[in-house]
Amino acid sequence: MGVEIKLSDKQFPVSPVFIDFLHRRIENKPFDATWHDQLSEEMVSAQGEIRQIAEAEAGKVLEHPVGQKAIYRSYELLTAILTGAPDKLRFFHERYRFLCVVGCPRHGGSYLTKQLFLALGFNPDNAPNALAHDGFPDAGPFEFREGANTQTLMTHNMAEYLAMVELYFSDSRLYDNYVIVPKKATKAAYQGAFFNAMLGANVEYIVTLRHPVAACISTYEKSSGLPPDGKFKVRGNIEEWARRDNVFSGEDAQGIFEKDYFDVYLRYWEQYYYNLALTGLKANKHWAVVVYGKERMEQCAQGFFKRFKNAGTAEEFKVFDKRDRHPEWQPRGEAAIQRVAAVWRSVGLDFPVAEMMEGW
Repeated sequence: MGVEIKLSDKQFPVSPVFIDFLHRRIENKPFDATWHDQLSEEMVSAQGEIRQIAEAEAGKVLEHPVGQKAIYRSYELLTAILTGAPDKLRFFHERYRFLCVVGCPRHGGSYLTKQLFLALGFNPDNAPNALAHDGFPDAGPFEFREGANTQTLMTHNMAEYLAMVELYFSDSRLYDNYVIVPKKATKAAYQGAFFNAMLGANVEYIVTLRHPVAACISTYEKSSGLPPDGKFKVRGNIEEWARRDNVFSGEDAQGIFEKDYFDVYLRYWEQYYYNLALTGLKANKHWAVVVYGKERMEQCAQGFFKRFKNAGTAEEFKVFDKRDRHPEWQPRGEAAIQRVAAVWRSVGLDFPVAEMMEGW
């Protein structure tokens, strides 16, 4: 007996992010490239604005040959991924080397990603958010709800991302016979095996680490400050990810807002670095770890310039000393560092405890 299943763009609509990218590409309009601002964190999601642009411009994109070709390519890749056809991805694995910066938000990843673009001769101001930063493809803990399966959404996003890579980097120069594709890929930690398979054996990961107390302070500073009562609140993207990840591992969905802000953040931070070690990302051997700190970050960034034979100099990495704040949080933070270190050691990974304890 044969069964035929037909899916259309009704079930897998073109994402607003992809339409926005194609619209700007076709019209030669500047991309939204706010991703590399080290000193700020977007507080309100830009998805509403992108959706409005996509709705207004979708017709033009769908009628344009460039748009048609790119969208068809994304569906071709989506079909290949859904049905298990790795040969269809061979082109990407043989032509591109993805350099992914992976780590919790506020851990220096945007700085390193920007320096990668600069070292490769790209103007970061011309690099679209969707290509450079961590919002797309969307990956995270599994959710299944009306009209949404996050696994298939991630798969569709990845297909569109690869189609964007093919278009955006079409005329890029080669380094050791590869086009180098920088990417801040925070969310790869949640679905490591998937990212490895999609990006190929040559993908490289630069893993960023930061003391959880300093990272928590940086997070609440970009979310209008620590709530006066010290309880957890959701005011920005990072706090929403912390809420989601806590609930995913069993925290009460309502009771979370009665918990201490740092406890919620720390659980998110700790689980993130467990995921990074345990979801398959480390099956790829091309890893480098850099701990937050001015000298270490700048040294890593300057290494990009040396590697790609760029005579320029990496930009300054701005660090603000938070080590004397919230001493009451320090014992909990240090205990979490030791727990993460133990899990990493259990799978053969070195966790730089001494550098982490510096507290930057």
